Amino acid sequence: MPRARTPQLPVHLRAARMLDVDKGELVEPGDLLIEGDRITAIAPTTVPEDAVEIDLGDLTLLPGLMDMEVNLLLGGPDHRSPLNPVQDDPAVRTLRAVANARRTLRSGFTTVRNLGLFVQTGGLLLDVALKKAIDLGWIEGPRVVPAGHAITPTGGHLDPTMFQAFAPHIMPLTVEEGIANGVDEVRKAVRYQIKHGAQLIKVCASNGVMSHTGPAGAQQYSDEELRAISDEAHRAGLKVAAHCMGDRAIRAALDAGIDCIEHGFLASDEVLDLMVERGTFLVATTYIADGMDVSKAAPELQAKAADVFPRAKATISRAIERGVRIACGTDAPAVPHGRGAKELLALVDRGMTPLGAIRAATTTAADLIDADDRGRLEPGLLADVIAVPGAPLTDIGVTEDVRFVMKGGQVYRHEDATS
Repeated sequence: MPRARTPQLPVHLRAARMLDVDKGELVEPGDLLIEGDRITAIAPTTVPEDAVEIDLGDLTLLPGLMDMEVNLLLGGPDHRSPLNPVQDDPAVRTLRAVANARRTLRSGFTTVRNLGLFVQTGGLLLDVALKKAIDLGWIEGPRVVPAGHAITPTGGHLDPTMFQAFAPHIMPLTVEEGIANGVDEVRKAVRYQIKHGAQLIKVCASNGVMSHTGPAGAQQYSDEELRAISDEAHRAGLKVAAHCMGDRAIRAALDAGIDCIEHGFLASDEVLDLMVERGTFLVATTYIADGMDVSKAAPELQAKAADVFPRAKATISRAIERGVRIACGTDAPAVPHGRGAKELLALVDRGMTPLGAIRAATTTAADLIDADDRGRLEPGLLADVIAVPGAPLTDIGVTEDVRFVMKGGQVYRHEDATS
């Protein structure tokens, strides 16, 4: 399919039905007129003579889905060795991201937040480069909101030397690569990411399940460091996402003004209520409690996962019940790239309605990234459209069977409805 930046003919896209995300209703038929990269009409009364007709038959149109936590520069079909983060040089890592971006787009996810490199790159922000290549039409992929390097303390959760417990000086890392200690260094690290194109900041506020350095959820940055990170980002107009699992660490992140909690597995009811009160977003990444393969992890990490994952599932159910603003995020490649719909199924399993899960991946995600140009099928919005068989309001599982993907008016996947 052509990807060159040439004038696009109008497209008249039809299907048996389409989802009105705000009303929570299926509208019959699904009938959109697309001109350039935008939807210009629903059920158009007139169609330009030169419009390309695409009739998808008995499918359902949905807005393009959004994944609010991925790392496209890690993982892929050969994601077997735990040493990939230190074996790939920046060139190989970028090519890995190209393949993962295409896989993600073709699975129906047209926007992602890439939440922070934790690899040695000499300070290069590879996800910013990936975003540029996609936006220029050089490669296929979703719209990328890049975070550059995650900000983490020495030995923190996303310090790449922590995962293999390397000896001292084996892999020196710099502030420019996100390793920062103390208020002055974290401010410098945030400023560096912003200078070189990051559109949000990712910080490791707590330990994680796969961290060797202490119990899951232990707070890693001090309250003062978290406030400094938040202050630097907010003065530049950027939001902050915090990898954060433990209850005390989540409260510290909230008090620092951090905008979004990633995971939140061990949050108390009191802290969940505080998130509701402050409008803080939660990217639950709850499917990893079902689908993350920890069989090759160290025995102590397997034991930690066996303890934390059941508690995490219960926490997300309580968050749903309380009305926390939950946006869809997979933590890919913890969940393989291209299988993002598994997160929607998991959210429904935890107690969310299918409509709620779709909103988590559309309207709520759009609110999280301050994008008022996507997340719905409406005139004036970006023509990010996917199609699935069946009725997603009663069977969220159909989102695993994406037959058609359009991003910005260009078709990237089109399968016959019977295939």
